[in-house]
Amino acid sequence: MRDLILTALVFGSIPFVLRNPFIGLLFWVWLSIMNPHRFTWGFAFSMPFAQIIAICTLAGMVMHAKKLASFPADRVAIMLVLFVLWLGVSPLFAFHPDKEWFYWERAFKVQLMVLVSLLLVTDRRQLHWLTWALALSIGFFGIKGGLFTILTSGAHRVWGPAQSFIADNNALALALIITVPLFRYLQLHSDNRWVSRGCVVALVLCVVATIGSQSRGAFIALAAMSMFLFVKSRKKGLIGLFILLALPIAWYSMPESWTERMTSILNYQQDASAMGRINAWWVAWNVAVDRFPIGGGFVLDSAEVFQRYAPDPTNIKVAHSIYFQVLGEHGFMGLALFLLVFWFAWLNGSWIMRTTKSKQELLWAYDLAAMCQVSLVGYAVGGAFLSLTYFDLPYYIVAILIVLRRLVRQELEAKALVPKGVLA
Repeated sequence: MRDLILTALVFGSIPFVLRNPFIGLLFWVWLSIMNPHRFTWGFAFSMPFAQIIAICTLAGMVMHAKKLASFPADRVAIMLVLFVLWLGVSPLFAFHPDKEWFYWERAFKVQLMVLVSLLLVTDRRQLHWLTWALALSIGFFGIKGGLFTILTSGAHRVWGPAQSFIADNNALALALIITVPLFRYLQLHSDNRWVSRGCVVALVLCVVATIGSQSRGAFIALAAMSMFLFVKSRKKGLIGLFILLALPIAWYSMPESWTERMTSILNYQQDASAMGRINAWWVAWNVAVDRFPIGGGFVLDSAEVFQRYAPDPTNIKVAHSIYFQVLGEHGFMGLALFLLVFWFAWLNGSWIMRTTKSKQELLWAYDLAAMCQVSLVGYAVGGAFLSLTYFDLPYYIVAILIVLRRLVRQELEAKALVPKGVLA
């Protein structure tokens, strides 16, 4: 039954997607991030629903080309395009060229649709709907996982959908951390009080689910995100009270196995998993130096590569770090482009906040930019210990900041507050 319902929903949406490709973007976000087809048990489990919607969205864009926004002349967008192009360089010189296609194709599809969003999102309403689609796609697992953690007293880990970017408990936890600030923005700018209260509940359950994932890297990221959430929030009272209560309650209410796992962070030298990650980081560094500036391609976790570059060639692991993953796979040039994408996105957020701080009619833009920066902090800290380089969600945060800066400039130029065409 689930297979039939999902199939009918996706194929039934095609006429609407062709008529309004922005609807296709929302469907793509839902299908590629939440992966609802992974909750079916029949033919729909492996159906390329997202690819079908993507093709229809691109077709709709061709049919309605005049309604698209111009590609932004924004340094973030330019860096993102350069990063996408660079992803195609290292596979040409990889250790295993025959294994590169799958990983390159997956990363390219994600980035292509992120770039497409820059053309399809043209106003505040669409930006708001995109934020909802992102928050609910991950929030589903936060709500479900948070309730599961409460009902089981944290005895079991929270996992994501099978065969997806967030199937692993660590990856799901990081995705939830990125999503929490989005719910905070939606809570602040939802006119319906019940929707606003629902966002608060979703936010709390996402935090509980993150703790229930038992991910040590995510726990560090959660602490960092919480601190910045407090700093960046206009109304700090509720957030401050929540932070003061949440972490101590979690620490003393979770089972002893959870406490022991979190405290093992301080004794990483005695932890086999941590030492395995450090071993993989050395591999990434050695590959990047040896193959400057290109890197070794998407597939580095092989016996051949570790035999040549690892301090311990028998301990074969993936990088478990967005920074070392990009460094090893795409070299110093790839890492530079990757870091510039997110650094320039952060600067976009700072410009938006600085420009809109005293303007009541643009308070929504101030809050959205602030919460996007909080999401980026969570990704930057948690990503240091987790491999989630090519996952859609962080790049959509970047896209939101690109579009938001454009909308703010348009609003200010319309009121002659900023000279037209002048970059701040």
